Amino acid sequence: MDRNLIEAAKKGDVQKLHNLIKDDIFLFRAGDNLLHIACIGGHVEFVEEILNLNPEFAEELNQDCFSPLHIASATGDIETVKELLKLGSNDLCLVKGKEKRIPLHYAVIKGRIKVIRELISVCLGSVKEVTARGENCFHLAIKNNQFEAFKVLFEHVVSFDEEFVLKSKDEHGNTILHLATSRKQYEVVDMLLDHYKAKLEVNSLNKKGLTPLDVLASQGGDFDIEEMLRLAGAVRIQEIHSFPQVATQDPPHNQLGHDQERNQRSKSASKKLQDYFQYDIIKDSPSKARNTLLVIAVLIATATYQAVLSPPGGVWQDDFWPDAKNKTTYDSSSKKTSSHIAGQAVLGTRNQVSYSLFLISNSVGFFMSLHMMSFLTHGLPLQFELRVALFALASTYDTCMIAITPSGGISVYFIVLSVLMSIGMPLLTKVVRDYKKRQRQCDQLPSTRDSNGGSNWVVPPV
Repeated sequence: MDRNLIEAAKKGDVQKLHNLIKDDIFLFRAGDNLLHIACIGGHVEFVEEILNLNPEFAEELNQDCFSPLHIASATGDIETVKELLKLGSNDLCLVKGKEKRIPLHYAVIKGRIKVIRELISVCLGSVKEVTARGENCFHLAIKNNQFEAFKVLFEHVVSFDEEFVLKSKDEHGNTILHLATSRKQYEVVDMLLDHYKAKLEVNSLNKKGLTPLDVLASQGGDFDIEEMLRLAGAVRIQEIHSFPQVATQDPPHNQLGHDQERNQRSKSASKKLQDYFQYDIIKDSPSKARNTLLVIAVLIATATYQAVLSPPGGVWQDDFWPDAKNKTTYDSSSKKTSSHIAGQAVLGTRNQVSYSLFLISNSVGFFMSLHMMSFLTHGLPLQFELRVALFALASTYDTCMIAITPSGGISVYFIVLSVLMSIGMPLLTKVVRDYKKRQRQCDQLPSTRDSNGGSNWVVPPV
């Protein structure tokens, strides 16, 4: 584009524009974003003159995917917006730019109240338009903390009976109530519950399976917002699942919220502390849980391995053999009454029963921790190397255990036991998990009728 023409657009110099066009009739051609420059500068007369010369410029997008109306809406230039809308309000209002955003979306993001009123008054359908991320103008207002813009839009949809827009979800399945609670926007939540509570889905689930109350809890909670939600019948997903039986006729939402509040007050301080640190399948990600379990497994393996190297009572520091003719001869100089070899466990020499119990318990902890490491790292890279390292660690443990055990019979017994533990731990844990799963499924089967011939009961799925 000619530099002089750009300067004229920036300054809004209409006279210079006509002079340039008069000198070169091909200077002013489609494709040059002259109108975009004029809209950025807010020169209404210059915009009007451009539209008279070439109205097609109003629908064109610049290199940033903005139309002139996008720019004017974002800057809040209401006069330029009105001038542009004279060409054809519906078509221009619905021109999609970057990420399928229309001019109204940018006006909402920037909080341009006058522009918002103008756009929705001339194009009612613009409120229903969504971006490439599934966001409508209400989602954008909340995400950008534009409460006044939200209020104007809310009054508009209520007056034109278009409240269904308020139930729309974005690409993550979040309703406007999810977003408002996640950002702790008290005014938005209060407005929704005050004017739209009868039609509002307070327990709607997003794609992560979270209700608005779950989202609020994941952000640290807010007493006032939670109280409003509870009174409106909102619950957390785990609270729904915690009820042992739910009648086919659901209890009133308000009663449900009051019951939960009474249960919270009746809990002891220790129980509340336990609930606070309890693993939450809704909030806590599997990766965090896996990392925590891996740390615990490594600590157990370290402690149990160290216990074999340094058993209770320690190990003998020297060799001792009693008189060959009398196995119970007492050595007055050394104060020793039984034969032993340096490096063997003192406890194993003096009390084989206690020593055997110690090795059994310690080995169970060690081999179970190795199984946890193998199970939790399944699918990660370098699987072969990891398995070799775990096998070497188990072999070293067995070698240490055999070396410090005084009795050959006990050594053979624990060699066999360690092999059985390595094979049996995965099978045992699988059997226990399958059994518990079947038990839960049996407990959750709906009973058709109670013993007194009462109404049907249904257990919510876990």
